[in-house]
Amino acid sequence: MAAYKSIPPLSVLVEQLERLPGVGHKSAERLAYHVLTMPEADAQKLTGAISNARSKIRYCSICCNLSDSELCPICSDSSRDRSVICVVEDPKDIFAFEKTNEFNMTYHVLHGVLSPMQNIGPDDLKIKELLARLSGDEVKEVIMGLSSTVTGEATSMYLSKLIKPMGIKVTRLGFGIPVGADLEYADEVTLKRSVSTRTEI
Repeated sequence: MAAYKSIPPLSVLVEQLERLPGVGHKSAERLAYHVLTMPEADAQKLTGAISNARSKIRYCSICCNLSDSELCPICSDSSRDRSVICVVEDPKDIFAFEKTNEFNMTYHVLHGVLSPMQNIGPDDLKIKELLARLSGDEVKEVIMGLSSTVTGEATSMYLSKLIKPMGIKVTRLGFGIPVGADLEYADEVTLKRSVSTRTEI
């Protein structure tokens, strides 16, 4: 398959696909060849879908979740319990919680966690936006729905120190989520149990 390197457009396609998370060199090659064998109409739909998503999807003005309008579906839902905010690392973590169909809370997406090794500090995350949401009297509890990795735990503790002086209860996910695990891989039963058994920080 290395012969593709002599074909610049194919080589560029493989290189770009390889930059996607979880896609190794061999997988990038297979995907590239698959794209080339797709019917023209299907290939156009794929490129159109990518372009459309990039141009129309933005951050919700309240929770920083992905949305195609100013407010995401959760923030625009008046039946949501706005007194509880679950802080998550990525939008995909919201999808994991929502799949359980058990919780009526709202969310806040940080778009990352604190990581000095990667030069990710507080100003690189959506922390100011979170604190702005806590300035009123509406929010009573903030759940740290971050993965139990070293960086996730460090971010939870950092946020807790900022939020607790505001008189707001800060909790973390309870048992069920293994140490070092990413939330996106947790099953629905485990997520339900972890929220139900959350403990105060």
